[in-house]
Amino acid sequence: MELRTYIVEDNTTIRENLIDTLEELASVRSLGWAEAESDARAWIAAHRGQWDLVIVDLFLKQGSGLGVLEACQDRGREQRVLVLSNYATPDMRKRCAQLGADAVFDKSNEIDALVDYCLALAGRP
Repeated sequence: MELRTYIVEDNTTIRENLIDTLEELASVRSLGWAEAESDARAWIAAHRGQWDLVIVDLFLKQGSGLGVLEACQDRGREQRVLVLSNYATPDMRKRCAQLGADAVFDKSNEIDALVDYCLALAGRP
């Protein structure tokens, strides 16, 4: 299964590398991306049920990834929302979980765990 994925990340280099890595290694097909909370919220509202995975950074050009998590709270049971951030502190992980994040990964040292999560979600070893 290929995961229809939307990326919310404002750093162009990180976003492009993330998309390339996940498409190559983790059965991900990118549906698009946003750099700001408002754009991500608009896309999520317009594409209800048309995605499998949203990956969100916490710090964006405008707004916050926490607002994007809020926008995903009424998603379908099979849809997943992940946070990928340099600010994956214990308190922030707890806050993200309270807002409905399925998992939180640290950009600096948990990319392999993110790939593994995506592979498991796609049903691939």
